[in-house]
Amino acid sequence: MKLEQNIKIAVIGLGYVGLPLARLFATKYPVVGFDINETRVESLNSGVDTTLEIDSETLKSVLVNNQNAGIGLYCTNKLEDITNCNYFIITVPTPVDKNNRPDLTPLYKSSESVGKILKKGDIVIYESTVYPGVTEEQCVPVLEKVSGLKFNEDFFAGYSPERINPGDKEHTVEKILKVTSGSTPEIGLKVDELYKSVILAGTHLAPSIKVAEAAKVIENSQRDINIAFVNELAKIFNLMNIDTQEVLTAAATKWNFLPFKPGLVGGHCIGVDPYYLAQRAQEFGYHPEIILAGRRLNDSMGEYVASQIVKLMIKKGVSVNGANLLMLGITFKENCPDVRNTKIVDVIKALKEYGIVVTIYDPLANVEEVKKEYKLETINSLPIEKFDAIVLGVAHKEFLKLNFSQLQKENSLLYDVKGVLGTIADNRL
Repeated sequence: MKLEQNIKIAVIGLGYVGLPLARLFATKYPVVGFDINETRVESLNSGVDTTLEIDSETLKSVLVNNQNAGIGLYCTNKLEDITNCNYFIITVPTPVDKNNRPDLTPLYKSSESVGKILKKGDIVIYESTVYPGVTEEQCVPVLEKVSGLKFNEDFFAGYSPERINPGDKEHTVEKILKVTSGSTPEIGLKVDELYKSVILAGTHLAPSIKVAEAAKVIENSQRDINIAFVNELAKIFNLMNIDTQEVLTAAATKWNFLPFKPGLVGGHCIGVDPYYLAQRAQEFGYHPEIILAGRRLNDSMGEYVASQIVKLMIKKGVSVNGANLLMLGITFKENCPDVRNTKIVDVIKALKEYGIVVTIYDPLANVEEVKKEYKLETINSLPIEKFDAIVLGVAHKEFLKLNFSQLQKENSLLYDVKGVLGTIADNRL
């Protein structure tokens, strides 16, 4: 199927998912990026991406100065600027609340916004991670109610789950195969062709929106369960005084062994998506034992890591109460400024309960964002004092170049959560 000639795309939500996608589409189509955050929009229009996903030169190469300038990207926080678009791609976050229940508020609000300007023939594509059924049973009714238009007669929908890996400069959006789907067979083909026109890795057209939604939500659930398994192994082998990393290295010599590593599972995907699938399963009367068991184990790792650090400090003769500890990193993963759902805060909280004074150093994290989200003070420059303990919580490339001896007291502990420091660390997860 050939795409129509007058394609104009609106991307709603210009975060870690939306911006790279908008930038990619802007190399071939007129694209208007919409975000309710005025500061974010102003920053992007000046060529600066604070998420560090797109470098300034690449971003500036696709920017245009107004929404009618033709091929290129224009960013705005004004809804009227996307009125003339005919493809609306929604890439807003789908978090969980404090009780780990899916929070669809951003999806509802963005659907309401699009509904206000929806026209006959328009296609609305969702990329946010959801449980099967959300697009057609939750979002489409909002579009219908606000627009007054009828689904699959006046307007159509699609679902193409995001597969962005924040901070990954190798597996960028165009290099990751894209799953696509549509609300009718014809619309599925249109959505598929749209993505196929820019995704170098190709596409996979799913037979329905629900299949595409389910495929996305199990991707991260599968990874979560696998990490939970190796986290449990780490606890077992630690009791046996066996190095978990050495065990995994030996096991990985078998061709079909899956090379997962123990660690803290946070972020906006792996630590969240399983709850979406679990919630939906429970609505159908099924209790997902393995999925929730994996979540419980991974959510317990922060306190476990803290307890191991304290035990090692005691063994080295460090007085725990009042000890001065340097936590290296607070973002949820390496080389990325994203602090959403970071599990490092669980470690910090547990360490403070032991009476330890924690200094948090992260050159990538936004100090104000961390304070607002977690009520924690962070610093962006390396302290010059010496510490009773140093914990590598996040493997930022800057940290791997540090001279740790300049930060350590004579009997201080160096603990490696990420398992990247080798023999210079006293211990690792």
